[in-house]
Amino acid sequence: MADTVRLMHYDPRWPQEFEQTRSGILHSCLGWVIDVQHIGSTAIGGMISRPVLDVVAAVRDDDDAQQAIAESIDMIEGLNFRRVATPMWAAEAIVLCKPRSGEPTHRVFLTYLDSPFYRSSIAVRDALRRDRELSLRFEETKVARWRQGAGQPQRYADDKSVFFAHLIEHHGG
Repeated sequence: MADTVRLMHYDPRWPQEFEQTRSGILHSCLGWVIDVQHIGSTAIGGMISRPVLDVVAAVRDDDDAQQAIAESIDMIEGLNFRRVATPMWAAEAIVLCKPRSGEPTHRVFLTYLDSPFYRSSIAVRDALRRDRELSLRFEETKVARWRQGAGQPQRYADDKSVFFAHLIEHHGG
C-alpha cells in the first residue's frame, strides 16, 4: 500500500475503464464469473475518490462454486492482477489488484452472487447514486478524514469504515 492515500476529482473515463475491465473478466473467466459490477467511489459520478477502480465479480453459489472461484482467480490473475490480503470488511471476498506490482489502479472483489458482501456493495453504491445529499455527506466525511489522518492509509480506512458501517446498516440490502 502507498505511504499516503491520494484522492482526486472524479474522472469521467472511469465508467469506460470499468466496462473494459468487466468485459475482460467476463471473457477470460469463461462463464465462471456471471456478474461484474462497478462499486466504490469511482462508481459515483462526480465524487472525489481514490483513483482505484473497485469491482465486485460474482460466481454462482452452487455445487461448482469452489471450482468457479479457483478457476476465476487464475483467469483474473492472467489479466495482470495479483492476489492480495483481504481486508476484514470484505471477508467473504477474494481480492485481486492490478497491476501485479506497484500502486493498485484496480481492485476486484471475487465473491458469490448474493453473498452479504455482494448485496451490501451494490446497495450502498445504489443508495449513493440515488441520494445526492447522502453522497455529498459521504464525500465530505471522506475528505475530512483524509485531512485529519494526513493521508495515512490505515487511519483513512479505519475512519471511513465508520461511515460505511452506517451506510450498510441503513442501505445494505
